[in-house]
Amino acid sequence: MLPKLGILAGGGDLPRRLIALCRNTGRDYFVVAFSGQADAGLDPDTPHEWIALGAGGQTVAALHREDVAEVVMAGHIKRPKLGQLNLDAYGAKLMARIGYRMLGDNSLLSALAGALEKEGFVVKGADDLLAGLLASEGVMGAITPGPSDLRDIDVGIDAARQLGARDIGQGVIVRNEFVVERETEDGTDAMIARFAAAGPDKGGVLVKMKKPDQDRRIDLPAIGAATVENAARAGLAGIAVEAGATLVLGLETLVEKANAEGLFVIGVAPRE
Repeated sequence: MLPKLGILAGGGDLPRRLIALCRNTGRDYFVVAFSGQADAGLDPDTPHEWIALGAGGQTVAALHREDVAEVVMAGHIKRPKLGQLNLDAYGAKLMARIGYRMLGDNSLLSALAGALEKEGFVVKGADDLLAGLLASEGVMGAITPGPSDLRDIDVGIDAARQLGARDIGQGVIVRNEFVVERETEDGTDAMIARFAAAGPDKGGVLVKMKKPDQDRRIDLPAIGAATVENAARAGLAGIAVEAGATLVLGLETLVEKANAEGLFVIGVAPRE
């Protein structure tokens, strides 16, 4: 029998997919839904507890109480303001260790993952549990990027990695070899919305890359059909993601949507 799984849920579709996996395989699970991060429409039949992101002691206590053995962090975590963390004593110790001014979503989650391991939990990556989730290298649909798109992608790879090195975001939008938008704590959808609101010009590429030195178990870049819909609505030509380090949620649906919208989606090799 598989050990009981604790799902630490942020926003987006990934927590629901992990819940469905547990239900379909008969695996026991428990969800810690981070307040202000996880989707509010959580199924009431799902065993869960709403906990503030900064309440590390409450999270650990809930996982021990529920006899959880393995934990997975799933879903987007927006960088919180200090007053939104609702720190308990445990969380305050973590915060003192990393410092709020150094706080990004990756540093906070990495600190929490390390603390959970010290508590005896095994921290897993979502791709350890859901097979075939990582983007492969190459074009994923019927649409191929043109020469100007490839130049935009090259610029975007470097820009996204620079952004990630500052633990701010994982994505940028590039048009005509200029970075026109950068992801912030609001996430990819908000970045695309800002791009769409800026003007009627069409074209450009969304590029998403794993942060340098990022713990692969925590908050890898992710795209799904909704990302494609938003990109198409904004007039983007396509999406490029880091192969082997980006979660593709619902590949078949994503490809169908991209083909219908005339949008390319491509996995690109990482750079050292």
